Amino acid sequence: MRNAHIRAENIHVVLGGRPVLSDVSVTVSTGSRLAVVGENGRGKTTLLHVLAGLRRPDSGTVRRAGSLAVVRQELDAHGGGTVGTLVADAIRPALLALRAIDDATAALTAGSEAAADAYANALEAATRLDAWDAPRRVDIALAGLDACTDRDRRLDTLSVGQRYRVRLACVLGARDDLMLLDEPTNHLDAGGLDFLTGRLRHHPGGFAVVTHDRALLRDVAGEFLDLDPTADGRPRLYAGGCPGWREGRARLWASWLAEYAAEQAEHERLKVAVSEARDRLSTGWRPDKGTGRHQRQSRAPGMVQALRRRQDTLDEHRLTVPVPPQPLLCPDPAARPGVPLLDCLGVRVTGRLSVPTTLALSGGDRLVVTGPNGAGKSTLLAVLAGRREPSAGEVRHRPGARVAWLSQESEPDGHLSPGERRRRQLTELLAARPNLLILDEPTNHLSASLVDDLTTALRTTTAAVVVATHDRQMLADLAAWPVLRL
Repeated sequence: MRNAHIRAENIHVVLGGRPVLSDVSVTVSTGSRLAVVGENGRGKTTLLHVLAGLRRPDSGTVRRAGSLAVVRQELDAHGGGTVGTLVADAIRPALLALRAIDDATAALTAGSEAAADAYANALEAATRLDAWDAPRRVDIALAGLDACTDRDRRLDTLSVGQRYRVRLACVLGARDDLMLLDEPTNHLDAGGLDFLTGRLRHHPGGFAVVTHDRALLRDVAGEFLDLDPTADGRPRLYAGGCPGWREGRARLWASWLAEYAAEQAEHERLKVAVSEARDRLSTGWRPDKGTGRHQRQSRAPGMVQALRRRQDTLDEHRLTVPVPPQPLLCPDPAARPGVPLLDCLGVRVTGRLSVPTTLALSGGDRLVVTGPNGAGKSTLLAVLAGRREPSAGEVRHRPGARVAWLSQESEPDGHLSPGERRRRQLTELLAARPNLLILDEPTNHLSASLVDDLTTALRTTTAAVVVATHDRQMLADLAAWPVLRL
């Protein structure tokens, strides 16, 4: 549909008494390549749900035209659904268009003159959806994402990653006019990421995407709607792809920090002026030896008035520029380099990690664990962290080892978004100052700026670090680290 669009104007959403979205206006139309970015908890997922019609805004309007597909962060596997259920839901518009052609054809054959318009409309819809090819496109997407192709397989028998890949393949294969994608790279390996990138680049319609994947942002996004806090509280829309967003954001933050520093400096100057006036008032009551009482009395009113003027000026001065948000804090554990922390000897886990794995970790060591989905990366990390028993071999934590393990997914919490949960989990883990960090897909659900902060911390910490990730940008940033391929 050429005029497919979603137009949102002046959207406001309040959750739990806290404004999450304020005065957000955005349009997604055919040809849109929009990235919605911002720190965790800034309303990215909420905005996608408003655009999709899954949530009503507290104020503002949303108008939609054309077909729409949505990939949400969370997928309910209960209720007896199967892979075939998801496939059927995804290609239903295409199948309905083909059925409408058949019905109109039958009516025309029966001599119905009114069926001509119905046939033309059905043919236009089927052509737009390329309905004849829909099942094959879904099959290609399932294969491209290494997803389950068994239509009878129940979703609750699949792993979280497998369910996500099936759902994403269905959306990519359906070819709706518009797509809203919330963290579509989660649970994808390198091949799946390449397939997703190619599909988004060549999607004939438009899309808006929320993702922590900086490589995907670089490769497919043309515009960036940044929901991060600003000095005036309004979101910013940046053109020029990823470079335009980063440059514009850097200028905005530099200006904000300068304005905040100037206001702080002025406030401090006024406080000093009040303090000096108060000191003069107290010492002014003691004139030089030999002066009379009348001199003290004549000077006092002027000093009092000066103090009051300065105090009034201080009271009237308000810090109108809000405090800039703090980056991710990563206290360094001051770990000693080369001190043995962990020995892993011939570890295997039946059905999960088939190749015996041996390694040793000492203070300051670095290791990236890679491999396709199902190779056993998460299993190995859980074993290294002492969270899972191996079927063979053993893991020994040396005395003094303080191990912190970040699992691939955090526990659900109805009060926090997945991104907020992830940031809290990571913040609490780092605050304990571990000297051995074991991180499983640490970029999942984190904003791009937080991932930048985390990457910097991992490259500079004195702790030993083990990372399993498919994040292409993080892999590029950690390219100098030793790699264990499973």
